[in-house]
Amino acid sequence: MPGLYRIYAQPAASILSATSGFIRQAGFTHSLTPARNCTFACTYCYVPTMRIYGGLKTEDWQRWGQFTTFKENAPALLARAVKPHMLIYCSPLVDPYQPAESEQQLMPHLLEVLLHRPPAVFTIQTRGPLILRDLPLLQELHRRTSLRISFSITTDNDALRRLYEPHCAPISQRLATIERLHSAGLAVHATLAPLLPCDPIRLLDAVLRVTAEPVVGDPLHLRETKRHGATTREQAFRIADHHAHREWFQPEFQARIVEQMKQHAARRGRRFAVGPEGFRWLTFSTNSE
Repeated sequence: MPGLYRIYAQPAASILSATSGFIRQAGFTHSLTPARNCTFACTYCYVPTMRIYGGLKTEDWQRWGQFTTFKENAPALLARAVKPHMLIYCSPLVDPYQPAESEQQLMPHLLEVLLHRPPAVFTIQTRGPLILRDLPLLQELHRRTSLRISFSITTDNDALRRLYEPHCAPISQRLATIERLHSAGLAVHATLAPLLPCDPIRLLDAVLRVTAEPVVGDPLHLRETKRHGATTREQAFRIADHHAHREWFQPEFQARIVEQMKQHAARRGRRFAVGPEGFRWLTFSTNSE
């Protein structure tokens, strides 16, 4: 994939932000975003719709996924800013294990800082199997703080995955990554977000087999149900129209799918929730369970 995007690095003024909205409702106190613009370039990604409110520059939302700008002084900033009481979400605005991270290798430096200055909770949100590169660091951080990994699986159908998120790893590789993280003793949640067209029961069964943690989900963001803030990019709507998937972008249909999944999880003796209710599981410390 190198060559499909450009990598830049610039110093940042800060690295931790006080949370707001969805992430704050879930219980996180701070977010950590190591870069600006994400080279996964998912068609549905809500971040470019936030524009300046997501800390983006005009070229970011106009050329989403074509480049990324790493915060080159992020480790030094984090060392000064992180405090023991913080519940940190990494990251609401860019995948910390986006493709460009394989070349930049910023995350190991951030994890090293956290090993010496652990917060109360550190949650990593990713869909990148690259996270396995840092497994020894993650295992050590798990021993020092409440580390949670939220690993995104969006569909059970790889042909559909290629339509909506062509630069992401195949579903089988993502399931294998979750299983590897779980086998390594880490608290890893399968996060079905956003819920793309799929067989919802088959998708849920697939993730229930590879992790013991509650399953988190979330439908695609829609203006009908979310009047303000981030929403799904128009590119995903165009794909849905072309392939007759538009029902997945209808609130009533989404609600039925979520209810089916909740009931199926309950029958399996497991928990499934969406929105802040589900993401709240990612804030639990070891002592709170």
